[in-house]
Amino acid sequence: MGFAASLAYAQLAPGSDQSAPRQRPLGQILLDMGVLREDDLLRALQVQAQQAGFLGDILVAHGLITQLQLTEALALQFGTTALTLAQGELPDPALIDRLGLNTCLRLSCLPWRQAGGVTVIATARPAEFLNARAQLEGCFGPVALALLSEQDLHAAILKTRRNRLKLWAETCVAENESCRRMQSRGFGNLLALACVILAFLALIAPVATLLALTGSAVFFLCLSTMLKTAAAIAAHRHRPAARPSPTLVQRAQKQPIVSVLVPLYKEPRVVPRLINRLARLTWPPELLDILLVVEEHDHATRAALEVHDMPRWMRVIVVPDAPLKTKPRALNYAMLFARGTIIGVYDAEDAPDPDQLHRVVRCFHEGPETLACVQGVLDFYNARTNWLSRCFAIEYATWFRIILPGMQRLGLAVPLGGTTLFFRREILEALGGWDAHNVTEDADLGIRLARHGYYTQLLDTVTQEEANCRALPWVKQRSRWLKGYAVTWLVHMRNPLHLWRQLGTWRFFGVQVLFLGTLVQFMLAPLLWTFWLMLLGFGHPLQDSLGGGVLLGFMGVFVLSEAVTLTVGYLALRAPEHRFLRLWLPSLHGYFPLAVLAVYKALWELIRAPFYWDKTAHGDHGAACDALQVARPVL
Repeated sequence: MGFAASLAYAQLAPGSDQSAPRQRPLGQILLDMGVLREDDLLRALQVQAQQAGFLGDILVAHGLITQLQLTEALALQFGTTALTLAQGELPDPALIDRLGLNTCLRLSCLPWRQAGGVTVIATARPAEFLNARAQLEGCFGPVALALLSEQDLHAAILKTRRNRLKLWAETCVAENESCRRMQSRGFGNLLALACVILAFLALIAPVATLLALTGSAVFFLCLSTMLKTAAAIAAHRHRPAARPSPTLVQRAQKQPIVSVLVPLYKEPRVVPRLINRLARLTWPPELLDILLVVEEHDHATRAALEVHDMPRWMRVIVVPDAPLKTKPRALNYAMLFARGTIIGVYDAEDAPDPDQLHRVVRCFHEGPETLACVQGVLDFYNARTNWLSRCFAIEYATWFRIILPGMQRLGLAVPLGGTTLFFRREILEALGGWDAHNVTEDADLGIRLARHGYYTQLLDTVTQEEANCRALPWVKQRSRWLKGYAVTWLVHMRNPLHLWRQLGTWRFFGVQVLFLGTLVQFMLAPLLWTFWLMLLGFGHPLQDSLGGGVLLGFMGVFVLSEAVTLTVGYLALRAPEHRFLRLWLPSLHGYFPLAVLAVYKALWELIRAPFYWDKTAHGDHGAACDALQVARPVL
């Protein structure tokens, strides 16, 4: 730091009053600078009166001024210096560590240098500095304000504390709730040993082993059928709409900033459509913060993003390279740079309803403080492509329109989907974000929310995405999901008694049926298929070991399960745009066997590479979804 700059900082009396009454209005300063027209200022002030946002954010979001012009104007308003990284100066890393990286990013306040007994705090948001001044002075003693653009603030942190940010993104979830300990070879060897023991038992006692495995498969099939039936009944139970209290109405008038994280990885083809779809969201742009999250070495996607002129409320977050490249790691990293008090997640191929964020914010406003997550409904825009996409659409409709709403109403822990998720930021941060090593970080986070006393609300707002309509990519995607189910169950069952105490008996039972039951059914599905032999008039391998009544009972459970699956699927397809899929319901008998291939692939990966992320390719079927253009409101 040069002498002139130090003198300028020292002249900022640390105890002086920098509050609004002694300052010229920001709008007047911008007018005097000649960078803003009076009629634009009046319209921005009208928006501010309605949204209760910062005037500078409104002007930048609507493209009326640049971020640099805003920084210069704020420096004039607060009578201080504007810094830029172009000056070649970087903050003191020791000061950053004293305050804490997360706190620096949350407050947009970066301790820069100490000069003359005063700690200079660079910030992109002077209001945050004023609100946190007591906290800053408690940490550093006398402090003085300097202005720095948000872009330069983030770049300065990356230049000085890049490795710490990378480490935090990978380890922010508490170790006792993370699966990262499963990286050891001992875990894979243990699973391999279990498979060898099972094969040995099958060799020395084939009938007894077959009987035990078949009994287990039928037992979990029975439980799963009962849960599916109960969820379908609960989902169709009439519930009167809740009327918001006057307090909630008052809260709803103070609209929050919503940050939406959109991870991309090797998906340059989806970039134009993604930007177009996100531009249709009707949430006020000054309250919208879209973060397109891309890996550092994903040069193709980064190049595709650079050639597009994105709106002011959309920015690119580059995740530093590391051996671990997973979606949850990228989400953790990007969340550090988000501005919003509500954090959302979309996938790169998503096309959300334009009014979706309005409905999400209203849901949070009308819900209790324990409402931590709002989950939207996922649907497919390419359901008519082929047989596989039609079956996938039936499965999604059943899951998001019947099973998940039913589980919520039954009071069970809800496993989250990977997209169209929205969280209260303070709760998400308190839980440590996403487990960077879990390949189904969404399902894991849903269970962690339930363990800590929070709940998820299903919201009837639709995001359309691209169905996987080729067999091999479908198997790869499903194997990742099933491997993640296995990892999630193993992590949360490290201490079953503790899990039972946190969840209670009913929700603990639901976790067992959903996660363990799903895995057991797919792994042992070939044993269940043997009951088709009886239906077709052939014998059964266990007919000599079991009485006819027991076999008929097993077959009855199998047939009842098939009937329930078809019935629930029929109910899930009641919407006009889904009714054509009802004709394809019987073909699900040929669809679910693909998951058997996926579960054995998942088991092999669980032994060999538990954190391997089998990426799903997208971008082949999105054009039809973009036929209608929905324009954003203009200031």
